[in-house]
Amino acid sequence: MNLSDYVKRRNGVPIGASNSLRNMLSRSLGAGTFSRFWHYWNPIWRYYLGKYIFKPLKSIAPSSLSLLITFVVCGFIHDLAIMLLKWKFTLLLTPWFLFMGLSLILSDYLKINYSKFPWAVRAAINLTIISGCLLVAYQLRIGK
Repeated sequence: MNLSDYVKRRNGVPIGASNSLRNMLSRSLGAGTFSRFWHYWNPIWRYYLGKYIFKPLKSIAPSSLSLLITFVVCGFIHDLAIMLLKWKFTLLLTPWFLFMGLSLILSDYLKINYSKFPWAVRAAINLTIISGCLLVAYQLRIGK
């Protein structure tokens, strides 16, 4: 599947469509599981992470470990961009993404599903998980 088809499948609209961001936010925040949140979040980024990080790792490692490493790599790429801008070593997003990856794996393992709740409650749950992971990562940040 090419990038254009992938984005349309995730967002329901083609790349660059005027309601693409709205669809992504609505679908991801309103997801009934934390893994479904990531299914819809930033489809362009997800496409490339899946193609170049997750799938190659999955051929040599278990899915959960491949997923966790993919999250860590994603966080590090974000941190690297910040380090290049600030010319200072700092890691906040790498541990944040590590904790989000662990939360995804754990929530899938425990089969946590909140899809029967209204959209606003699902969004609050997803944002709480994300914020909680950020709070933990912030407390542990490296290169303060």
